[in-house]
Amino acid sequence: MLDFLHLSFQHIHWRRPNGLPAPAPAGTTRTFISTAKGDLELLCAKAGSPAPGIPPVVFMHGGMGSAWVWHEYMRYLAGRGVTSYAVSARGHGASWHPSFLRMLYATTKRDLADDLVAGIKAVQEREGIGAGAGIVLVGHSSGGGLSQYILSEGDVRVRGLVLLGAVPGTGSLPVYVNWWLLDSWFAIRMVFHGWHSNSPLSHPFLVRRAFFSKEYPNDKLAGFQRHMNRYESFLWPLGMMFRFVDPKSVLRSIEGWGVNSNRVLVMAGTEDKLMTKQIQEKAAETYRTAFSELVRERAFEVKDNVIHALAGEGGLDNAGHGVELAWVPGAGHHLQNDTTWEIGAEKLLAFLHRL
Repeated sequence: MLDFLHLSFQHIHWRRPNGLPAPAPAGTTRTFISTAKGDLELLCAKAGSPAPGIPPVVFMHGGMGSAWVWHEYMRYLAGRGVTSYAVSARGHGASWHPSFLRMLYATTKRDLADDLVAGIKAVQEREGIGAGAGIVLVGHSSGGGLSQYILSEGDVRVRGLVLLGAVPGTGSLPVYVNWWLLDSWFAIRMVFHGWHSNSPLSHPFLVRRAFFSKEYPNDKLAGFQRHMNRYESFLWPLGMMFRFVDPKSVLRSIEGWGVNSNRVLVMAGTEDKLMTKQIQEKAAETYRTAFSELVRERAFEVKDNVIHALAGEGGLDNAGHGVELAWVPGAGHHLQNDTTWEIGAEKLLAFLHRL
């Protein structure tokens, strides 16, 4: 009777997970970072024969995700000489879980940012690269928002920043407008679910429509949904609804501008219905404008190259003014897991080699 709502309670949970976590994905190892609040999951995929000059990569998931969402990229990079790590923030993956009410209504973007900072510092310590820089930070969706936030705040310094289908630093309100337009029953379903945070992604149909292409296999979709967290912070996205970073401060927290004039990569799927082409192009333009201003102010001693075409599958990529803008043909919002994920991994690897 209510099939049009795609109403399901199978993935609506009100309590923390219990029991042992699922094994670490194949090709990765799991350790934990001790923090004052609880232990955080850290996955690692070590390169057997490290590629010279490429720093370790630290991945940060978005809302409803965890370190697990990076397993394809991590294995791909490890097989090509790049060591990578993935952090699970509190309430995600195998990390410690706040209670339902505490997670939804008392866990802020600053709290989750602190978890990301703890993960980066743990990686720097393990890799022996010091606190100054030495890693490339890759963030997806709201995790891309957190990545920009900690750089804007000066919490860490990195050698490169990669934003995959990321919340723009100018604010995510247009993203949620897109979601509401995509799902006309969004609010009604939330009422049925008691305003549970997982309501918009409580049915496989809804997950596919918001996150993936139509070609994404059903078995992989089911596996993805099993790894989604049981409930999510409301204050995380609310804290990013409007402008929350200073683009110049973000760029100042990236090292190595004198070596390579493009140290930011903005990449998204061509089928992303949330972080649309217009949103991603605006995000790239925001950083390009900030970069050019910093060059004019002599904050960076580097050539300000004009925008030019960049080789890559799909023929849509370009680079210039400090930023590369790339697209993954056929991929939805979760481009790192969708059917064409390997195209994105290849473009990420090419960016790492250019740093």
